[in-house]
Parts: sequence; C-alpha cells; structure tokens
Amino acid sequence: MIQMLQKFKTALLAAGLSSVLALGFAALPGVGQSPEPKPATMHASSASLENWWKNAVYYEIYPRSFQDSNGDGIGDLNGITQRLDYLQKLGVEAIWLSPIYPSPQVDFGYDISDYENIDPQYGTLADFDKLVAEAKKHNIRIIMDMVMNHSSDKHKWFEESRSSRNNPYRNWYVWKDGKGETATDKGQPPNNWQSDFGHSAWEWDEKTRQWYYHKFYKEQPDFNWNNPEVKKAFDDILKFWMNKGVAGFRFDAITTLFEDPNWIDDKEILDKNGKTFLNAYGDVTLDDARTNNLPEVHDVIRHIREVMDSVPPTKFPGRRIMIGETYVPTIKDLLNMYGTKAKPEFELPMDTQLGFINKMDVATFRSKINDAETGLEGNVPLFVFDNHDNPRIDARYGDGVHDDDITRVISTVLFASKDAALFYNGAEIGMKTTPPTRKEDVKDPVGITGWPKDKGRDGERTPMQWDDSEYAGFSTVKPWLPVPPNKSTINVKSEQADPNSLLHWYERLIELKKTNPVFDHGQNIMLNTDNTKVLSWVRKGPGKQAIVVATNFTAEPQTIDLSAKSAGVSGTKLKTVLKSPIASEPASIDKVELPAFGVYIGEVQ
Repeated sequence: MIQMLQKFKTALLAAGLSSVLALGFAALPGVGQSPEPKPATMHASSASLENWWKNAVYYEIYPRSFQDSNGDGIGDLNGITQRLDYLQKLGVEAIWLSPIYPSPQVDFGYDISDYENIDPQYGTLADFDKLVAEAKKHNIRIIMDMVMNHSSDKHKWFEESRSSRNNPYRNWYVWKDGKGETATDKGQPPNNWQSDFGHSAWEWDEKTRQWYYHKFYKEQPDFNWNNPEVKKAFDDILKFWMNKGVAGFRFDAITTLFEDPNWIDDKEILDKNGKTFLNAYGDVTLDDARTNNLPEVHDVIRHIREVMDSVPPTKFPGRRIMIGETYVPTIKDLLNMYGTKAKPEFELPMDTQLGFINKMDVATFRSKINDAETGLEGNVPLFVFDNHDNPRIDARYGDGVHDDDITRVISTVLFASKDAALFYNGAEIGMKTTPPTRKEDVKDPVGITGWPKDKGRDGERTPMQWDDSEYAGFSTVKPWLPVPPNKSTINVKSEQADPNSLLHWYERLIELKKTNPVFDHGQNIMLNTDNTKVLSWVRKGPGKQAIVVATNFTAEPQTIDLSAKSAGVSGTKLKTVLKSPIASEPASIDKVELPAFGVYIGEVQ
C-alpha cells in the first residue's frame, strides 16, 4: 500500500518542509558497452530450482496501465501476454501483478470483492491460465498480489457482516462500540486512530449501530485476524492460486493485520519544535505503533509459509516464494521478517530502507547496503527503488538535468549488489512521474482527499510508453490516465533502436547479474569508505575474477581509486565490462575518471 510514501511525507513535514521534489523533467541519452543481452534461461538442477529466487530479477506490472489488448483504454491480462517477448529480452524472471481480482476499483484493485476470480476489466480465469502457460514458455513466473489486511466493503463477507450483529460473518471484521453513543446520537469513534488515507480509521454503520475499523479507505474494512475462520479462508485462497500455477505472492500491507487489543489512542508526533503538526489531509499526525507491525503478524506469516510449503508445485517447478511489503524502521526489524530456520517466514521481505532514502547521499547508501549485506544473517535482501505507490525515480532522486544518468546510478546499485532485484514497469525506459495539474483530473482517491499537498499516485501510474503514437502504443483509444507528452522521446521503440539508451543499459546490467558468477553469489565489499561523492564496491568469489563498481553521486566529474587490496583482491589493471555515456577507459586501476553521475564496472586483471 502507501505506508512508506506517507511516512516519507510525515518526515518532511516534521522537519518543517512543505514542498515536494519537482516532477516531470526531460531525459538525456545514455550509453551501454556490451553485446546484445541474452534472455535468461530456466535453471535445470533441483538445487537451482529450489534457489531460483535468490538472485532473481522481479518486475512489477501495474496491469491497468501496461497494455490494452481490447481497445477499452484499460490494460489487461492478454496485453501482458502480448509483451512477454519484451520482458524475456529484458531479462525478467518473475512478474509481480498488482491486484487483478474483481473489485469496485475504489483503490484500483486493492479493494477486493472476490479473491478467486479475475476482474472483467482485465479478462477471465482462462486468460490468466493462458498468461501462466505462455509466461512459462518465456521462463517467467507469475507472482500474485495478496491483500489480506482488508477486503472491499462490497465483498459478500462484509455485506453479511454488516447485515446484523448476530450474523456468522460479524466477527470476520473489526467492529467496536463508540464513545458517548445514545439512542439518537452515534457519539464518537472508539479511539483516535487514523486511516493511512486520511481522517478517522472508524466508519459508523447506522443499521447495526457500531463502528468498523479501516486502516485504509472506508470502503476497505479490516479483517479480524483473531478469528480463525479468516485464517482458514485465506488458506483456501492461497491454495486456489497455487494450484493455478502461481510462483508465489507479494503480501500487501502485511504488517497491519493486527491492532492493539486495548484500543488505546495513538500518540501525537511532534515536529522539531515540540509541536503537533498537520499531515496532507489536515489531520494531526499520529504514531501508528498500535496498528502496525504488532508481534502477532509473525504468527500469521509463519502459518502462510507452512501452507505454501504444503502444496507441491504444479505448472512451474521450483520453490514458491513470499515477498513482503515490509516498511519497517530498522535492519533488525527486517531480519525478523525472515523468521528462523526452524520457523521460516518471508523469503524476500522488501528492503525499503535503501530504496526510499530519496536523496543521492553516498554515506547513507553505503550504510544501508552494508546493513543488508551484514545484518541479515545471510538472508537475501530484496532491493526495490520504485513501485506504483511512490513517485518514480526522477521525482525522488533526479535533478531535472541528469535524470537518466541518475537512473543509471540507481539501477547499478539495484542490479550490481548482492541481492534479489525488483523494479517497476517503465523504469527501464526512464518514464517520468506525471501528476495531474488539476484536481478535477485526479483519479486516485488519495489525491482527491489530499489535494493540493498530496496529488495522489496517478503520476506514477500513467500508461506504459511503447512507442510515439497518439496513445503510446498502450491503446487505440483514450486511456484511463493521460499519456505523458514526453512519450515522443521516452518509449520502448525508440530506445530499442538506440544502442546507448537507458533500456539497453538495463538489459546489459541484468545480463551481467544473471551470467557473471560473482554477481550471482559473490561477496559485496565496500571500497573507499570515506568518500562522500562516489559509491564503490567490489564483487568477488573463490576462483573468479573480481569486479569493481563505481558510481558517481554528483553532477561534477570525479576520479576514484578502485584498487581493492583492502578487500583481498590483487590486480593492477581493469577490463571494462560496462560504463556510462562519456566515461573514458581508465588509465589504471588507481585512476578511474567518472563523468557527472557516471558509472564504471570493470573486471580486475
């Protein structure tokens, strides 16, 4: 969901800042330095099938905006199937689909009204089966989004729950008496808890005269996870999709399943002057510790792991994985999300502490990468820098002049580190955040509620830009969100024709990640640890040529020494593997010159 974005904005407000980074800047060309990439191939051995996910490349698709196959202005499953050749060439090994279940679309699919079907806007179950089958031919797995914190208020379970206090489904959701209620007055909500999307987290139901809890929109009532019937229902839902061949699930808002059973008010957050302040929705900003990341969440995650491990793989061999939307405050909290060997939880809880730093700060990047490489007890970090809930890379890291070069830096951190890597559709061509300029054009309820301080998430959800035609090759009719005008220069077709494009940079980085042994499983050791302008590191492994990586985090040229003796790597020469635009060949290992936001990757000789 949107917790990380909200927490980021809260931090800005607490610091006394009221503006957000400028959006929508133009792009610059780029360069790549290696042969055409080869599509990833499926590993054959049972050991590699079990571990396929550890160095994998994951690609989030926002189906509504990826490819429209039937001319209704909305992306669909058949559209995704049509683009599998593109995804295989890019090097994608697994697709995470944001929700495609039947939904009133209040939160564009995260309000689910039927967990075992496909929304007609996106297709049918037969279309889904076809996607799974065709994706397998392209060595691509399908990962479903699983929303267990809440349903739509139009789900049959909630309709039953709100029909009467005695209905068997009443206890499937969180219902509470309010304060000061009388026969003629509903009184006040049970406490001061707030929705992440603004205002009270409690909604009054006149028919049964109680309040129901919703961590997000009022149309998204929270499940009561203290009820074992809820757990059993989701066991069946998970098995349904696993039997249809999915390779795993990304668990949405998983840390918010439980609430403080004492229903105590949240504490107010104070700014640097010790005063309360208002968020983008005009509410006093509160700490959500009583509704987020409670210990009971881990019991559910462990149970899900057991359920998933109990169902043998069907259509695609290999381990099924659990990806967690885990916005947690410390590396220790992230480590807890993996569980233990005896009681495993997520294979890949998202490491959002690195990807959402939102500033080009070498020291912070170095610290967060070191945390992930040394503080997770050998577990694989999942790095992610963008998704459908946050402004794109240009808006959070760009400077409006070097945006594509900065994206090269970010993508190098993503793919050249020791991690599993997840990125969002459109990042590979440098799509820009393009928010609406008028409130009447806003589709996202977040923007409708928060305007103008929060313009919502439409800006990062615009249609995929395939070519420079009127609707960017996404559709033959006007899409549900406008196509940005920069589609004339930022699109797949033009970048495929340009060997120096950002798209080819992504392809070559991903190929390197998948084919070079030290990028697959080698150590990740930081170099030049006092340098505040260049982030550099070495990847090494027994019997393999070490590779050094340098990324310039500034708009000024930098010279860096990439000698890696401190990391136990000898060698005085470099063989270039990949370098960005106008970077020159290094004269020696101790004098590598980087242009503004330049990247150099070389093999130590």
